[in-house]
Amino acid sequence: MQKLKLHNTLTRNTEEFIPIELGKVRMYCCGPTVYNYQHIGNLRTFFFEDILKRVLLYNGFQVKHVMNITDVGHLVSDDDVGKDKMEEGAKREGKTVWEISEYYTKVYKRDAELMNILPPDIYCKATDYIKEQIDMVKCLEEKGYTYKTSDGVYFDSSKFANYVDLAKLDIEGMQEGKRISFSEEKKNKTDFALWKFSPKDEKRQMEWDSPWGIGFPGWHIECSAMSKKFLGNHYDIHCGGVDHISIHHTNEIAQSESCNEEKFVNYWMHGEWLIEEKGKMSKSKGEFITLQTLIDDGYSAMHYRYFLLNAHYRKKLKFSYDGMDAAKSGYGNLKNRILRLKEEIKNDRSSVDENKIKNYKEKFFDSINDDLNVTEGISVLWDTIKDKDLSPKEKLELSYDFDKVLGLELERLVIQKEEYIIPEGIIKLAKERKEAKANKDFKLADKIREEIKRKGYQITDTKEGVKINPI
Repeated sequence: MQKLKLHNTLTRNTEEFIPIELGKVRMYCCGPTVYNYQHIGNLRTFFFEDILKRVLLYNGFQVKHVMNITDVGHLVSDDDVGKDKMEEGAKREGKTVWEISEYYTKVYKRDAELMNILPPDIYCKATDYIKEQIDMVKCLEEKGYTYKTSDGVYFDSSKFANYVDLAKLDIEGMQEGKRISFSEEKKNKTDFALWKFSPKDEKRQMEWDSPWGIGFPGWHIECSAMSKKFLGNHYDIHCGGVDHISIHHTNEIAQSESCNEEKFVNYWMHGEWLIEEKGKMSKSKGEFITLQTLIDDGYSAMHYRYFLLNAHYRKKLKFSYDGMDAAKSGYGNLKNRILRLKEEIKNDRSSVDENKIKNYKEKFFDSINDDLNVTEGISVLWDTIKDKDLSPKEKLELSYDFDKVLGLELERLVIQKEEYIIPEGIIKLAKERKEAKANKDFKLADKIREEIKRKGYQITDTKEGVKINPI
């Protein structure tokens, strides 16, 4: 069977995965900035990281997984200018920064649970580890990598020889305003803030004393400091979205290797964009689709997970409701097949033939070990279910085994009348249909009925009133 191979952004090659410590993996994933809801593009990144973790576990590795929660220091612009996203979120909603952080952290964890994303072993909030961040800035200062400006303490990127390696940056060819704004106080275009000073004319909700003055940490330093605390100076895998490559992860490498004087991470892995018709999904534009949006439109978190399983993590994925309809149908068919097998197994007295299922296990193993190729893994699952030479027991054993990676909750499916909550969006459409009928606009009423059906629900008029049921 194929050894596990992963694509390493640092080398731009797909390489055999060899852990630092035999049988163990230390992995750090950049988590959410909790100033707003996570959109479904963010969730695609967390889903890819979940698949990676599941594949590592499937290969028998013991995984120590750490994820940060960014609740301070992430500015509206990634180039160290503009307002803090957390402070802006608090102003937008008329709450404290701490309330904003707690609420959106809970929402993220709820979304992750609904999508059956395995939680990390450690969640670490940036505001809980200010001391560790200050200590790392002091380390860099003592080793001569920093300088002070009127608005903060900065890292001198010209002193780190390998700064361009991860993103393959052409620093000489970079134009002002393209990647990072150049100010007269910065020595180099690619220098970045380690510690920002609080504005003199504004009281921040999140600020701390430091050797350089009252302020708050830069965005990048939190990941270096917290990963060091929980995983050590040198660990196996660091993950994030492709948007992290040129700035955030490049800066992490620079500050970590400069302070610790050893290699930071062996394998850098990045998930591609989820794109809409108008381009990549972004919270900064003000309009984005959340998991709750999909649920209100008649889909489930498992429908979205199935949708994501049909594209490789390193390929851009175009989101559409037609695609979601196909995923809903595909997952529904899979669910029905599994439920039917659970019924058939009650009368199946045969034993499982390990030789018959060995071939399928090897095919699935080889697929997922080829840089997390779950699209091929899904095909192996369907081939298994459709194989007439396999008994219901054998099909279920294989399905449950594959689902350790796919995460579609197949073993938890039960044959019973499901309890369900009608999404608010469907209820709203039902009310609009009722108004249309009251106004004798039966053409509009029929149109709304079809829209409700397209979203996976059927509406029935009874003497007791309108009834809405999932299809």
